Amino acid sequence: MRAFDVMTFPVITASPEMTIYTAAKLLADNHISGMPVVDASGQVIGILSEGDLLRRVETGTGVERRSWWLEFVAGTRKLAATYIKEHAHTVGDVMTDRVISITEDMSLKVVADVLERNRIKRVPVLKDGKLIGIVSRANLIRALASLAPDEAGVSAGDESLRDAIVRELSGHRWALPKHSVLVKEGVAHLWGVIESDEEGRAIRVAAESVPGVKGVVSHLTYPIVTPTM
Repeated sequence: MRAFDVMTFPVITASPEMTIYTAAKLLADNHISGMPVVDASGQVIGILSEGDLLRRVETGTGVERRSWWLEFVAGTRKLAATYIKEHAHTVGDVMTDRVISITEDMSLKVVADVLERNRIKRVPVLKDGKLIGIVSRANLIRALASLAPDEAGVSAGDESLRDAIVRELSGHRWALPKHSVLVKEGVAHLWGVIESDEEGRAIRVAAESVPGVKGVVSHLTYPIVTPTM
């Protein structure tokens, strides 16, 4: 599997001018722990994570003042950076501006290496410099979970049905990748993100049209839409 097969899209993003309060609400409302920061041209210029909003004067979680001599020996750059994290009001001031990215055709092994080596939880997927998705550790775990039925010993008949469904879907822009189609005891389970009711019905109809499929269970969901700021 590649990054494209497991990435989340469209991506919830922040702008550098967004207030940290609006950004915090986006993270909380969408149950995510971080998001890319993009400028007016669509370029990814940073990443905002929960860690960037952890120490805030508003919540009383600011860094406890150290003794005067520790303050004296500490570098002014570090002290200034801590103050900014605690008091700044815009995303551009608190975000991490070191952006690590991947491409859509990168293998999951390489993606996992990138996440682990850089000790990060998510990485944006870029195509021609533009953001097209994001892969998080959770995406990799879901990819692993999607393979569980195969590892548990899916029957040859179920595997044949799965291949037949994938063939029926192939060639369509709304098709699901193979790892999103699971068959257990003749019942097809469909996982993935769809853009419309019509896409969901077309995928279901395609699975139902395969001879031997006893039933279809849809686990298809809609993408999270970024609110207009």
